[in-house]
Amino acid sequence: MTDGAILRDTSATGTDEVEGLRLEWAVACHVGKVRSTNEDAAIAAPGRYLLADGMGGHESGELASEAALVTLAAAPVGVSLAQTSGALEGLLVQAQERIGALEGDSARRAGTTATGVVLATEHGAPQWVAFNIGDSRTYLLTGDRLRPVSVDHSQVQELVDSGVLTPEQARVDPRRNVITRALGAGMATPRADYYAFPARPGDTVLLCSDGLNGELTDAEVAAAVAAADGDLEVAAQALIECALDSGGHDNITVVLVRIAA
Repeated sequence: MTDGAILRDTSATGTDEVEGLRLEWAVACHVGKVRSTNEDAAIAAPGRYLLADGMGGHESGELASEAALVTLAAAPVGVSLAQTSGALEGLLVQAQERIGALEGDSARRAGTTATGVVLATEHGAPQWVAFNIGDSRTYLLTGDRLRPVSVDHSQVQELVDSGVLTPEQARVDPRRNVITRALGAGMATPRADYYAFPARPGDTVLLCSDGLNGELTDAEVAAAVAAADGDLEVAAQALIECALDSGGHDNITVVLVRIAA
C-alpha cells in the first residue's frame, strides 16, 4: 500500500476497499533507456488512480507532475458524475496555478500531462469518471478487448482526425510529441476531456504515459496484459519490459486497476 504517495522510479501494488467495492491495482514507473531523469509519476489512492507526465526539464518536469497529482488526489469519491467532473475541473485549475508558481533551473516552463480515473456513483451504480489533458492515455480492457477511452491532445491526433495522417503514420511522425493541451507549460486555463463508463467487476482500467503507447501498438499492449493471466503486477511489469525491449526512448509509466469480481 502507498496511501496516495507519489510513485516514481518504482513499482507498487495494493488493494483498496471503496464504496463496498474491492479495487486491486498495480503501478510501474521506469525512466526508460534514453532519458537521464524521470518526469513521469503516478498516485494510487483509494478510488483515485492518476498519472502525470511532466515536461520542462529535470527539476521542472518532476515538480509539475507531482504538483498535479497531489492536487488531483483530493477529488471526492462516490459522488455523482456531475459532482466528480466538476470537482476535477476545479482541481485542474488549482494544479495549473501551483505549476505556474514553480521556479526551476530550466529555462523551459514547467508543465505536465495528466490522466486518471475517479470512482463515482450514479443512480446507485458505480461508475468511473476518466479525464485527460495532453497525450497520456486511459484505456479499458474487457476480457481480451482493449479500447481507448481518452483521445490525445496532440498535433498528430488532430491530423489523424482530419484525415491527413493514418494512425500508423502518426506513430512515426516527427510531430508526435507536440501536445496541444497541458497543465502549465505557459498554456491558458486547462481544458480536460471527461468520460464516464460503468465500473464493472473484472474490467481493467489501464493508464499510461506516452512512453508506453509510443513504443507499443494497442494490440501489443492487450497481448502483454492478456499473457499475465489476470495478475496486475505481472501485467504492469510485462508492459514496462515490452516498452524497454522496443527502445525505451521515453519515461514509461503504467497504472492498472480492477474491481474484483
